[in-house]
Amino acid sequence: MIRPASLADLDALVRIEDACFETDRLTRRSFRYMLTKANATTLVDELDRRIRGYVLVLFHSGTSLARLYSIATDPACQGKGIGHGLASAAEEVALEHGCVAMRLEIRRDNPASIAVFKKLGYRFFGEIEDYYEDHMDALRFEKLLVPPQNRALAAVPYYQQTLEFTCGPASLMMAMHALDNGAPLDRREEIRLWRESTTVFMTAGHGGCGPYGLALSAHHRGFDVSIYVKDESALFIDSVRSEEKKEVIRLVQADFLDQIKESKIALHYGTVSVGELQRQFEDGAIPMVLISSYRIYQEKFPHWVVVTGFDDHFIYVHDPYVDVDAAKSQTDCMNMPIAKREFERMARYGKTAQRAVLLLRRPRRGRKSKQQ
Repeated sequence: MIRPASLADLDALVRIEDACFETDRLTRRSFRYMLTKANATTLVDELDRRIRGYVLVLFHSGTSLARLYSIATDPACQGKGIGHGLASAAEEVALEHGCVAMRLEIRRDNPASIAVFKKLGYRFFGEIEDYYEDHMDALRFEKLLVPPQNRALAAVPYYQQTLEFTCGPASLMMAMHALDNGAPLDRREEIRLWRESTTVFMTAGHGGCGPYGLALSAHHRGFDVSIYVKDESALFIDSVRSEEKKEVIRLVQADFLDQIKESKIALHYGTVSVGELQRQFEDGAIPMVLISSYRIYQEKFPHWVVVTGFDDHFIYVHDPYVDVDAAKSQTDCMNMPIAKREFERMARYGKTAQRAVLLLRRPRRGRKSKQQ
């Protein structure tokens, strides 16, 4: 019988974990967190009051993506199809949560598990070097849980932001590299872009990057870029309380706008629908969208993502932020499917529902990239 796990199963879960894995083991504390606080479901296979295996599935708030985080069968019970049954049950739970895809990582040196999940219909889509504690690489696999819906994805590389306040630079690097594979995709460029684009103040921490500074950075590197913002008001000004800081934000924005006017970057006031984003994407643009992170991370801060594709019901994005504390990995943040209606609500920030979109296109002919 496969059923949801409870705290009463902790001893059995830890026993199976210790028997199956030599490294990267889930601790009793980790299992307790997964059972009580995490956005997750743990299922166990039980026969005659003995737990024979478990599977743990993570869900990503605001998206339609599930991740099979861990699966294990008691060594004494292997060869009885328990893992297959648990994996199938995990997929059913994911569907009940409205997920359209399941992802997972497998050690490169685990051919048995690779063969099992390939047989279950999972396809390889990438790898993460030096992923496990013993430095073994992880292979990424994905399975669509519903029939394909005319999904079209762009070849956008993934880059994980290395600092809390560099989602904008990380997203911009991904978009630029998708259009020009000679564009840098490293930490030096990430920090350089942040220095060029920062709005100086954001909440109580380091400055974040708004659309104007990011657009200028892309323009200076030879890319065609268009800016869409809701109105002419100063962005992010509600994020700080100090009147002095607010004045600095206004001055920085005014300076950026003067530079944009001189550069003749296209600046539009108004909102951009998901339908218009899709039309621009199909016309060759790579969109960057400012969202409120609340619907994903339950924290109220502005956050940049890169649009990587569309299908009939979903918009797909690369999120440069990996919430390691919530057991997330890059696998959870690549081509994340988000329902179009949900994304419309997500793509606004603050009390005034500020909106910002950048549309990047291929570098202009005859212009060399300029690295500042």
